[in-house]
Amino acid sequence: MEYLQQSPKDPGFVQNPYPFYDRARAGGPFFFWQDYDLVCTGNAAAVNAIFRDRRFGREPVEPPVIPPHLAPFYAVEAHSMLELEPPRHTRLRNLVLRAFTSRRIAGLAPEVTALATELAEALPDGPFDLLQTFAQPLPVRIIARLLGVPESMAPDLLRWSNAMVGMYMAGRTLAMEDRAVAATEAFVAFLRAYIDERRARPADDLITQLILAEMEGEKLSTDELISTSILLLNAGHEATVHSIGNGVKTLLETATPGTALGPDSIEATVEEILRFDPALHMFTRVAYAEVEVMGHTFQRGDRVALLLGAANRDPGVWDRPGTFLPDRPAKPHASFGAGLHFCVGAPLARLELQIALPILFHRHPALRLASPPRYGDVYHFHGLHQLMVTT
Repeated sequence: MEYLQQSPKDPGFVQNPYPFYDRARAGGPFFFWQDYDLVCTGNAAAVNAIFRDRRFGREPVEPPVIPPHLAPFYAVEAHSMLELEPPRHTRLRNLVLRAFTSRRIAGLAPEVTALATELAEALPDGPFDLLQTFAQPLPVRIIARLLGVPESMAPDLLRWSNAMVGMYMAGRTLAMEDRAVAATEAFVAFLRAYIDERRARPADDLITQLILAEMEGEKLSTDELISTSILLLNAGHEATVHSIGNGVKTLLETATPGTALGPDSIEATVEEILRFDPALHMFTRVAYAEVEVMGHTFQRGDRVALLLGAANRDPGVWDRPGTFLPDRPAKPHASFGAGLHFCVGAPLARLELQIALPILFHRHPALRLASPPRYGDVYHFHGLHQLMVTT
């Protein structure tokens, strides 16, 4: 196993991590990333195997020592199904899926269409940031509507979410931690009051459905409702913002023809966008037993980082993986995970991309880059800091 150094905050890596992934993957299924002190894999088969192997999970073997100043943040994480394993994960996920149904998601199509059209028609003529005017407001307003949270709260939700995900970024500082804790406390206070209101006055929204969801006589506790709502609000737009931005950038830079956004092609194009430049690049797992994967033996408690962006460009799976091919034959990619923790919001993210991108380019066929796009220093996420375009 090779030992490699690569700062995730290096400007060159931030703008293009794929050459490092190629170098790391070429040395074998696993490598040791010294900057993270962590065994990693960008091999698609290894990533898929670990995602699906029940001997790996998210919960640490030993409870972590939590600094007192971070207690409010981790109190929410303690009830997040993203961080849990069965049986708690199974119970929470099943209750969420009873409310977060495919029918409810599909029923959002007219709202996504109307909102994408409204935002596309309101875009200015001169150079402007497409992230702020289109990529951000679309998913945050849709997830707010889905949950039943007032749409006027969208700026607060966006600000709180951005602060909280800072806890997962490379080079985390005390100032970032303080912002995350303040955002968590504000988020929790808002949701606690809002959930109480929904208990007293139910409505046709996801939070009400979560309150009513029941499995074998059990319902979500208030703390579980709060953590689940925060997870759905954060995950329900954070990755989609990056996916829209990365997708538009790719379509413009590759001069992809409009036919790729037609009704018979859009699903394949969106899957290629998600594969080619995904919004999340690293997800960690913990081994719960001694387990061998592709020649490497993990001991109980060992951590491994799954590099989703690297797995999505594994030449063992895809022909010309570094080339954007919107008509590429569909194959499973790693962008939404796999196994028990497969992203429950994947159908909503796909729906938003499949509807929003054709509307944007149909309304603005001359859309073009106004300046070179720059990715933000947000690893292990991967999204643009700004996408300046003109119509």
